[in-house]
Amino acid sequence: MSIADNLARVQENIARACARSGRSVDDITLLPVTKTRSVEEIREVMAAGYTALGENRVQELMEKYDALAGAQWHLIGHLQTNKIKYIVDKVSLIHSVDSLHLAEQINAEAAKRGVSANVLLEVNISGEESKYGMQAGDIDRILDAAEEFSNLKVKGLMTMAPIWANEYEIRTVFSKLYQIYIDISTKKYNNSNMEYLSMGMSNDYEIAAEEGANVLRVGRAVFAAE
Repeated sequence: MSIADNLARVQENIARACARSGRSVDDITLLPVTKTRSVEEIREVMAAGYTALGENRVQELMEKYDALAGAQWHLIGHLQTNKIKYIVDKVSLIHSVDSLHLAEQINAEAAKRGVSANVLLEVNISGEESKYGMQAGDIDRILDAAEEFSNLKVKGLMTMAPIWANEYEIRTVFSKLYQIYIDISTKKYNNSNMEYLSMGMSNDYEIAAEEGANVLRVGRAVFAAE
């Protein structure tokens, strides 16, 4: 199957998930993830109408940036503070802010470049030690601190479910973050709003769609026949 065929199949699966959960498919963004993928493969994705792209690694994003005019890049992988300067003016959304310190550094670097950085707070709902992400109890503190930032805006939340978890465990992780997302939406912040809930990858994106995600980060199912 071609990449265009894979994209169509993923969208069909998303549509079915939306039908099961009573959601509109128009509320969900499929974000193809380009980790390890060639420029030629990514051009096929863009030719199919997908210009918002997710990249895990700063170095890969930098290598692909100039070659793919018109792409709207999302950084979805872990971001080290010493790499912020390379991408802060090149990405439309950073999904992986996992600490107040990182948020502060992004704000400072964005101020130097005269740009405003849009970010998601990465939350480690599953509690796995191997995963990045803040604890749910840290969210309010970071949202409060973000009120003082002039060059960073919090646009929502992100999480990853355990890779080898069963459906119940995955669904529990996603539903917990969705509830936090909804709870925050009822509060009044001047510099934060819950626009994006980024959950779900190739193995669990249908569950994520059913549980309230509006950004699905899908790589393998887009680029490789299953």
